[in-house]
Amino acid sequence: MVELKPSRRRKAVGFASMALGPVGLVLPVLPGFLFVALGVFVLRDQYVWAYRGVGAIRTRWPQIIPAIEAREEKAMAWADRQVVRAKGWVSRA
Repeated sequence: MVELKPSRRRKAVGFASMALGPVGLVLPVLPGFLFVALGVFVLRDQYVWAYRGVGAIRTRWPQIIPAIEAREEKAMAWADRQVVRAKGWVSRA
């Protein structure tokens, strides 16, 4: 059974990454598949469908799992920095 851990920040980062995925599949500048995979990885603790998607990615492309997990950590660290920055703007006003 999957243990879901709700987090607004993870949902925001995950859905933003998944929104950039199709754009990246069309534009040659963005790596679309990586954004979709990153979004699924970030959302894996939020939704059962994402957890299943991670299982499919693990079985199909096990060699890219470390790269996606590293990008997930960077994306979450970026989101944490943005929250701190936004709190700084609010506290000054």
